Amino acid sequence: MAEENEIWMSPGWLKQIGIILDSYEKWLGQPLIPGLPSNLLERARAAFEAPKVIVSHDTSADPLLNYGNRMALQLWETTPEILIGMPSRKTAEPVHRDERARMLAQTRDRGYSADYQGIRISTSGRRFHIRQAIIWNLVDAEGQPAGQAASFDSWEYV
Repeated sequence: MAEENEIWMSPGWLKQIGIILDSYEKWLGQPLIPGLPSNLLERARAAFEAPKVIVSHDTSADPLLNYGNRMALQLWETTPEILIGMPSRKTAEPVHRDERARMLAQTRDRGYSADYQGIRISTSGRRFHIRQAIIWNLVDAEGQPAGQAASFDSWEYV
């Protein structure tokens, strides 16, 4: 796989960030990152370098992470190779997984959820409290469900 500083240029990540950005605008009526260029490669780079966490998972029964920008990789203390394919439930401790599952189900029904907060855990075991997260459903170019994404820029280590 490409090195972290080039991962945003890989075909899979370009496709995924396109779905993430388009779905966010569909559900929330505004861009996830204001002022993005129209060129997909430039949009992908801007999203990867954004000063907020952007992360997504697929539609599996036990959803697998399939995108994380630089802030997500840093916060979860991981690499693209470890992040991609990791069950997204592992971003939360077992005690917080039921609450997380309820929020994801609510998002599936409504399209998006705003102002979510909860405790998460990095791959090294470092706990952090996220605030003001937005979670939204992903829809591909054919209008089919493509998973869910989340973004936030407020967290505190606990």
